[in-house]
Amino acid sequence: MQNLLISSYGYGWKKRRFGGVFPSAYAAAKEKESFTRAQWLDYQNNELRKLLIHAAEQVPFYKEKFKQAGITILQLKGFTVEDLSRLPILSKEELRQFGTTTLLSNIRETNGQFFSSSGSTGTPTQILLSHAMHQRWFGIYEARVRNWAGVSSFVPRGMIGGRRIIADAANKPPFYRYNYFEKQIYFSAYHISQQNALNYLGGIKKHRVEYMTGYAVSNYLLAQLFKEINADIPQLKTVITSSEKLTPAMRQVFADVYGCKTFDGWSSVESCGLVTECEWGSLHVNEDAGIIEILDDELKPVSAGEQGTVYCTGLLNYDQPLIRYKIGDTMIPADKVCGCGRQMPVIQEIVGRIEDVVVGKDGRRMVRFHSVFNGLKTVKQAQVIQENLDDIIIRVVPAGKLSNDESQVVKKRIISQLGGVNVMVEEVDRIPLAANGKFKAVVSNLARR
Repeated sequence: MQNLLISSYGYGWKKRRFGGVFPSAYAAAKEKESFTRAQWLDYQNNELRKLLIHAAEQVPFYKEKFKQAGITILQLKGFTVEDLSRLPILSKEELRQFGTTTLLSNIRETNGQFFSSSGSTGTPTQILLSHAMHQRWFGIYEARVRNWAGVSSFVPRGMIGGRRIIADAANKPPFYRYNYFEKQIYFSAYHISQQNALNYLGGIKKHRVEYMTGYAVSNYLLAQLFKEINADIPQLKTVITSSEKLTPAMRQVFADVYGCKTFDGWSSVESCGLVTECEWGSLHVNEDAGIIEILDDELKPVSAGEQGTVYCTGLLNYDQPLIRYKIGDTMIPADKVCGCGRQMPVIQEIVGRIEDVVVGKDGRRMVRFHSVFNGLKTVKQAQVIQENLDDIIIRVVPAGKLSNDESQVVKKRIISQLGGVNVMVEEVDRIPLAANGKFKAVVSNLARR
């Protein structure tokens, strides 16, 4: 029954992503791969001007922001990428506060729907995406993520993501569901353990998976278990990871287990920036998806080889424009031309986050807990801490006062993922950063005791 429901849902998603303007967006993405630097710059300048003028005329938030900055429509008509520094920064808190009101355009495409970001550092943001917007985005995604890795969205794939396919903490197989219309096997990210590994492998073989995709760490944990039990694994075409930092050790395990190359990349639910890995191993900025600035603490561009904060200006979404959006990630730009011949800027490293792994009493291992806080508007920031196999602490920075009902929702959701554990919710003024200055959404003290 779940497979039927998921397939029905998948049919709708397939039409949403690959219907409408998708074919033309895909063809345009392919064509632009041969652009020269001059062509890319002209393209971005033209698209930026159109976006800014629309925002100034139709989006109340930006109409006021530009007015306060003394920026006129006439000035915007001559804007270039180099002029972006004259515009104000959009913070994540502003997106949370105004994303469903004044950050929306007065003129919008049909069939718009709000989607929640992962919210790994706090309350998820709400992103408005129309069908046409999804098709424009997936036209680029298909051309530069799937195709560069030698696969497509239309061949069987295994996916490990954040959606729950088992309602409670029950450890009962199968730990995957099948989406017929997209040839997608959706594996649970919440039941990966040695005792369950063979059931995951059964799903891969049964549905003839050609490549794996989804959370980097969850895919790595599963592949590592396959390696430990010396399982008979069919060779895959590739592994395409997302959401977490891909390390050299992970690449090696995927190569050992699946006999294939791994392709890294970076994007977000906000769909305002895209970085993808080519066949030569370089990480390219997709300049038709959005403008990516990598800036220091004084909002100055960092030099090649230096780490900076990522600010995105999406070029595809006019319904909810995100201009100079501080997305919360860090990257290191490179100063090189890739041997693949594409004249697209190269990123040396997606710094990303490496979260700790939480272990359940039955041995299951997981790293993602953002869904625990979905819909809880009082939660500004949160951190999951595993003290031992029995005790979980949830630190919450609230906007105001966390209600008892919200606290109970958090506890119930944690227990539904991990089973019978003690959950304590602590309200705090702030959550300390790790020793490296980064925020960690998940911390395990198991290995430290």
